Amino acid sequence: MEPIILIGGGGHCKSCIDVIEQQGKYKIAGIVDEQDKIGKSVLGYKFIATDDQIGELAQKYNNFLITIGQIKSSEIRIRIFLRLEKLKVNLPVIISPYAYVSKHAIIDKGTVVMHHALVNAGVKIGPNSIINSKALLEHGSTIHSHCHISTSAVINGDVIVKKNSFVGSGAIIREGVLIGKNSFIKADTIVKKDFL
Repeated sequence: MEPIILIGGGGHCKSCIDVIEQQGKYKIAGIVDEQDKIGKSVLGYKFIATDDQIGELAQKYNNFLITIGQIKSSEIRIRIFLRLEKLKVNLPVIISPYAYVSKHAIIDKGTVVMHHALVNAGVKIGPNSIINSKALLEHGSTIHSHCHISTSAVINGDVIVKKNSFVGSGAIIREGVLIGKNSFIKADTIVKKDFL
């Protein structure tokens, strides 16, 4: 298995670790976080470096995944993503073996698809996005870059979610609706018309 470095050691990191372990494609080499966490660990994986050392890690490791969650803002995830792109490292797509992803779907780099998510035919997902546990993305929907589709959210057919947006747990987006960039859709909301 190829080694991978995780950036961010909070709650979302724990979920990502479980997906990576189940996928069985990458071996977690360590986690990047704040200085005070160095030497500590999450689920048996050590914090080995801070953000300032990402450049050094990129000389030794090729695979990186941003494991910082996203609720109010995607700003931190975007900043790290752009930095990793400049370093020309590999940002693999991580897909849980317990998710269903159609062979007719397209998923861009750095995106994670969590347990029991369902990504149907014709779906397009941009880079550095989170498709969380039990999320449903129906046929022809498009999720742009740096988005978080939360647990059990339903994105119906031909929906477009523009970049940097958050769709809360249990939210339902009706078919054909456009969600504008930087949008924040609260948990359990039903969106029946364009949200701009």
